[in-house]
Amino acid sequence: MTTRSFLAIVLAAGLGTRMRSSLPKVMHQVGHLPLVGHVLATVTAAGANRAAVVIGPDMPELETLVAKLSPDASCHEQTDRLGTAHAVLAARPALADVSDDVLVLFGDTPLVTPETVELVRKELAEGADVAVLGFRAANPFGYGRLLMDGERLTAIREEKDASDEERKVAFCNSGIMGFRGPHLLSLLEAIGNTNAKGEFYLTDAVEIATARGLKVTAVEGDERDVQGVNTREQLSHCEAVFQARMRKDAMERGVTLLAPETVFFAHDTRVDADVTLEQNVVFGPGVSVESGSVIRAFSHLEGARVGAGSTVGPFARLRPGADLSDGAHIGNFVEIKNAKVGEGAKVNHLTYIGDATVGAGSNIGAGTITCNYDGFGKHHTDIGPGSFIGSNSTLVAPVTLGKGAYVAAGSVVTEPVEADALVIGRARQVIKRHRAEELRARFKAAKAAKSKGD
Repeated sequence: MTTRSFLAIVLAAGLGTRMRSSLPKVMHQVGHLPLVGHVLATVTAAGANRAAVVIGPDMPELETLVAKLSPDASCHEQTDRLGTAHAVLAARPALADVSDDVLVLFGDTPLVTPETVELVRKELAEGADVAVLGFRAANPFGYGRLLMDGERLTAIREEKDASDEERKVAFCNSGIMGFRGPHLLSLLEAIGNTNAKGEFYLTDAVEIATARGLKVTAVEGDERDVQGVNTREQLSHCEAVFQARMRKDAMERGVTLLAPETVFFAHDTRVDADVTLEQNVVFGPGVSVESGSVIRAFSHLEGARVGAGSTVGPFARLRPGADLSDGAHIGNFVEIKNAKVGEGAKVNHLTYIGDATVGAGSNIGAGTITCNYDGFGKHHTDIGPGSFIGSNSTLVAPVTLGKGAYVAAGSVVTEPVEADALVIGRARQVIKRHRAEELRARFKAAKAAKSKGD
């Protein structure tokens, strides 16, 4: 099939009114990727060399999103929502360049896999003029039924137009239909709207093709792969299936998940073999974790790279731009943002490192913070390799600490520190003998006076 040209038409004009949202339905996310993004990624992986996305009127944000997700995809506006065939015809400019295979898919079916798409393409490659993906529904109510005559598909009957006998059929339409390119436009133009809704159904192409003596087939897929999203509840069901797939894939590739059901992935999470993920780890987009690393419980990672053999957490947060070199240690309640942490460096307790470079082998004490923001702009802190930053230190950016610098606990560092220097940036300790007794007596008397007055 690699020699066959392939146009994917993705129908994405739905408003999502049942989602109770002002956002176009296909912009809602599963695994931190919009629904339409999943479908575009799938058709690309299945060999589509062109994609046309049909959007509704006044959806500039969706058009912008499509351009970002798939720069080569074209968008076409369906001004009036008059049915699926009418929607496909909105992409008429994309049909002018006839493709061998044209597949129509819905933008709200994020679980469709490349393998499922290839089932339909295989039917076309083997001689079908129209190929429909079906599935066996546990509860077929609401779905269009695939009416078969042996191995030949004769019609697709929508729920409202089906007879009582036809409603008993459990072989249902997934909404994914494949066409031999040269036939599609003629079939679309022959579709009428004499049905219960007065709409132009793409599914009517099956009966028209049959009447013309074209070969029409159906191929069976998995119901889980083709489930669509119309409500928030259905969105959550798709998220659950997506996460289950990601967990299974990770474990099959050699990743240890101590409590798989508590780990949540993004669509682009990359975790190498021999990584251990403890309980309640959450990945946002753009994370890679290299071999031998351990992500401890209750950690959240987004836009971050974790080098080989590193340890993160528990209760750590890696924000966008966090880049950990091999063997780094990021510990309890530590937050790293837009910072490079060198090989073997340790940031183990209650610390914020933002807009910074931490040199290899450095040790950052508990309670240390880089003061990177002055209310108007962000500034950089550069900590040289082999440095030791004492607990409860405040590094006021922009500031540079040379190689092997030693910062005394509790210091506020505002000026550059040369290599191998000790910096003490705190008030001198003063001891006043017996003053504690005097203070306690004074405070006790004041409290007693207040109680008596009350």
